[in-house]
Amino acid sequence: MTPDQKFAHYVRLSLVGFFFVFIYYLVADIFLPVTPQARVYHPVVQISPQISGRVTNVLVSNNKPVKAGDVLFSIDQGPYDLAFDQAQLALDDAKLQNKRLDTNVKALEAQISAAKAKQHEQKLLKSRGEKLYKQNSISEQELETIRANYEASKASVGAYEAQLAEAILARGESGDQNLAMRHAANQLAQANLNLSYTQIRALSDGIVTNLQLLNGAYAVAGQPLLAIVAKKADLVADFREKSLLHMKPGSSARVVFDSRPGEVFDAQITAFEAGVSSGQLSANGLLSSTETSNRWVRDAQRQRIHLKLLDDANLISNMPSGARATVQLLPDSVIGQWAGAAQIRFISWLHYIY
Repeated sequence: MTPDQKFAHYVRLSLVGFFFVFIYYLVADIFLPVTPQARVYHPVVQISPQISGRVTNVLVSNNKPVKAGDVLFSIDQGPYDLAFDQAQLALDDAKLQNKRLDTNVKALEAQISAAKAKQHEQKLLKSRGEKLYKQNSISEQELETIRANYEASKASVGAYEAQLAEAILARGESGDQNLAMRHAANQLAQANLNLSYTQIRALSDGIVTNLQLLNGAYAVAGQPLLAIVAKKADLVADFREKSLLHMKPGSSARVVFDSRPGEVFDAQITAFEAGVSSGQLSANGLLSSTETSNRWVRDAQRQRIHLKLLDDANLISNMPSGARATVQLLPDSVIGQWAGAAQIRFISWLHYIY
């Protein structure tokens, strides 16, 4: 065989090999989908204080586990102790003020009793004066004076009764239902709550990571100061849409982690993500924007699925958030499962190289 014939032979073999590889790629992309775009994600809890103040004591260390309820750091209690004392004084003052109002109510009730007695006396004098006037025993001027005194006594009773109504309204309900008492008690409860916020606690189990907080830093309410990576983990994988054509929740899968080359783990699809960020519309008051692309073949859209490990469910909870993985989905057919298992096993060996 001449060199030209050998070259032509190798070219034909290459073309045939390329053809079979291309066909395998098309078939495998639909029936044996695999993706290296898979990660382990842990929920990250950002710890933000609910009050502002100087950080006085950081009680945790970087990359150390914490339990729910553990104190992470403390904020200077001085200002909040004073606020609590001030609220307590306001409550005591409200109690004292209510006692003053009670005394005022009793005093007005006594004044009303005296005014009514005076009114009764003036009423008797008026009746007697009218009889004497008819008998011409007193002058008309004296009668008018008696009548004026009676009307003045009636007005005095009315004035005292109005003052009593105002005093009762200012006093409000008695006991803890009194409005002033409720306001003061609410301020005291808020001061006590703020005082409890000086101890910032973990709300879930996890590991403190990327800790930069030091004693003396000023904490601002609502601003994150540290993060806790929760133990709970989720394994997600992104596939092209057409690759998920024959897959459904419950379909079998195989997973290979970059951190554990050569090991293949059985898995199962648990859920399909409802959508991706590129499919989200927001009511921003603007007109719709169309997608523009000069490419004849656009990039395939990827969809996210969630998986769970069947061999060791706790394995991913001990992996760092962001750990990379490769996921192989398996069809229902026996031949397809065998081919998929062989394909992911080959990939697991490649992880020893890259």
